[in-house]
Amino acid sequence: MLTNDQLAEWDRETFFHPSTHLAQHARGETPTRVIKTGKGVYIIDRDDRKMLDAFAGLYCVNVGYGRTEIAEAISKQAHELAYYHSYVGHGTEASITLSKMILDRAPDNMSKVYFGQSGSDANETNIKLVWYFNNILGRPKKKKIISRWRGYHGSGLMTGSLTGLELFHNKFDLPLSQVVHTEAPYYLRGAVPGMSEEEFSADCAAKLEALILAEGPDTVAAFIGEPVLGTGGIVPPPAGYWAAIQAVLKKYDILLIADEVVTGFGRLGSMFGADHYGIEADIITIAKGLTSAYAPLSGSIISSKMWDVLAQGTDENGPIGHGWTYSAHPIGAAAGVANLKLIDEMGLVENSEKTGAYLLEQLNAAFADHPNVAQVRGEGLMCAVEFAETKTPLGFFDPGKKVGYAISAAMASRNVIARAMPQGDIIGFAPPLCISKDEVDHVVSVAKEAVTEVLG
Repeated sequence: MLTNDQLAEWDRETFFHPSTHLAQHARGETPTRVIKTGKGVYIIDRDDRKMLDAFAGLYCVNVGYGRTEIAEAISKQAHELAYYHSYVGHGTEASITLSKMILDRAPDNMSKVYFGQSGSDANETNIKLVWYFNNILGRPKKKKIISRWRGYHGSGLMTGSLTGLELFHNKFDLPLSQVVHTEAPYYLRGAVPGMSEEEFSADCAAKLEALILAEGPDTVAAFIGEPVLGTGGIVPPPAGYWAAIQAVLKKYDILLIADEVVTGFGRLGSMFGADHYGIEADIITIAKGLTSAYAPLSGSIISSKMWDVLAQGTDENGPIGHGWTYSAHPIGAAAGVANLKLIDEMGLVENSEKTGAYLLEQLNAAFADHPNVAQVRGEGLMCAVEFAETKTPLGFFDPGKKVGYAISAAMASRNVIARAMPQGDIIGFAPPLCISKDEVDHVVSVAKEAVTEVLG
């Protein structure tokens, strides 16, 4: 067995890891994990340990690992043209083709695609475009963005502010003043006893409207939300939620940004969460599943309504003052084209729907009656099990016990990766969309063993 001593030393001495306890890692108190290769739903590390990745990296390797079709497309593009910018009307065959492929799959009201590198920078782009849009329309005060507690929208200054998780605010002087937060659509934690899902959705909409009125409707520009809460707990919306929210937004002429970085390209068993939940967005944020993370690429899909105003703005003011050096990077675009072809050819949207339903069914069978399971929930291949100390009345564990992390670690010791979600004892599952029913059975079996080990 390889020890990776040299790599571990270099890692501690030179590598600044994101979302990591920096001091513990630098001291060697947490391990260096060097991943070597992957195939299908499995990854293999430098010590030849094979693990089933039931979280698809960070819910992003939609087509699975080791797809040579994407690797070959990347190689071919790199040999032909590794880079050219997309400023002032420049493009490549890959970037133009990918734009067409995205719009062919997107909701009918979408018009253009702006490309970035990550979900964070795509949401930064979105906020700039919202502000530009309102300035062109002569509404200079209409600039505030409403996000939701427990939402995740990135780690930048604006996007970290939009994110409604304490970890991304603490000691960073966030959120910025232009961002305000409203109720999370988290029925388990937010509803009062006896309240139906529909009543809870109506209450969320009422609280949103009260917030808009308190801030001043003429100051609120946009609302941003994930179709399904991701990092905040993998929480599908309660019944009637998106219809109720959209009615409020339309009443006060507030734009809607659907953050589909996680849900786009099949994760929910539909190509987009907007279609899945009847969301009529003005902007759709995409990343992760766009290339299945084989190369960095993100996008902002812009509606016809917004595009017309942005185009008007350039007639009045000249070229739009926004761009990234790597926007529409040819290698990322080539990966995206090959990836979307694979999603279609492998029937992964359909598999996500069918196998996701099976995963949820098996998780319910395994855990619904467990005395420490508060809820099993999910949509498509995006599921979670939430744990509590007591069910009736509902009482959550002391966070210091780190029950979720212990269960995740017990699963990892059995070579299955699931994610301990922040702000709760929640185990998340979001495997590659190619996962089979037999592989689902293995994931659930290991989860049962891990829960038994930690909770009995």
